[in-house]
Parts: sequence; C-alpha cells; structure tokens
Amino acid sequence: MTADVPPRTPARVTDRPGDTSPFALGLLLRRAHWRAASLMEEALRPLGIELRHFAVLIVLVDRGPTVQRDLVAATGSDKAGVMRIVDDLERKGLAVRKSVLGDRRARAVEITPQGVKLFDAAHLAANPLAERLVAELSPGESEKLTDLLTRIAYPADGEA
Repeated sequence: MTADVPPRTPARVTDRPGDTSPFALGLLLRRAHWRAASLMEEALRPLGIELRHFAVLIVLVDRGPTVQRDLVAATGSDKAGVMRIVDDLERKGLAVRKSVLGDRRARAVEITPQGVKLFDAAHLAANPLAERLVAELSPGESEKLTDLLTRIAYPADGEA
C-alpha cells in the first residue's frame, strides 16, 4: 500500500532575494524600478518637477512636438493623467500646446527653451544619484545590466 503523496506545490512568491518563482524576475524589476524612481524623484524635486513631468519632457526632447494622444502611449500614462501633466508643464513655462495643422481637435505639445534648460539641469542633478543607484555593482556590471535590461525592454523580435 502506498501513501498518498500530496501534489507538489509551486514555488511561493516571496519578493525576497533568492525567490525562484516564475514571478521573481518581474518582482525584482519592480523593486529596482521603485528604487531608481525614488532616486530620480530626489534629483528632480529641487527643480520643481516630478518624474511624471520629466517622462513627458523626455518624449518632447526625443520626438519634438508631440500630439497629446501620442504622449499617452509614449509615457504609459492615461489620457487624463497626460492632460494634468501637460497642464502642469504649461503653468511652469516648460511646454506649450499648439494647434495641429489640418486637425482642429488635436493639440501638439512642444517643449519651451525654459523646458530644455530644466531638462539639461535634471541630467546634471541626477548624475550623483545615478551613481548611488549602482554603487553596489562591480566595475563593468552597470554596463552589463544596462545591456541586459535593454534586451528585455526592447526584444529583437519587436514583441513588447
């Protein structure tokens, strides 16, 4: 007579180092994101903006004037959130909304010269905090981590 063997339980998600569950990588990436975002918020605070504002400025610097609906997709925010962010940026003189030729309803958002200055200042302010983020890594590991994360975020097959 054989004893009843209970079915094997899958690994439990713990969100701790050494977790072997299928969720482990995603949870580590989430925790790393929280830490990185916190440090970047610390860099941006003295400049009077938040990371959500900076995310829109990044798109505007990269793409130039951008229709608000495209900012939604580019930042991963929702329509109402992007509208509030653009309102904030306009109040601060960092961006302006302009009409789009041929589409009376669409509005493009454009970074102002003051916005470009703040964007550049943010990079200078973030340098020491970015170094603090990777302080535990050995020489060369930061570049390797960047390469690995880039391959996860932008897979060769274009699957997002």
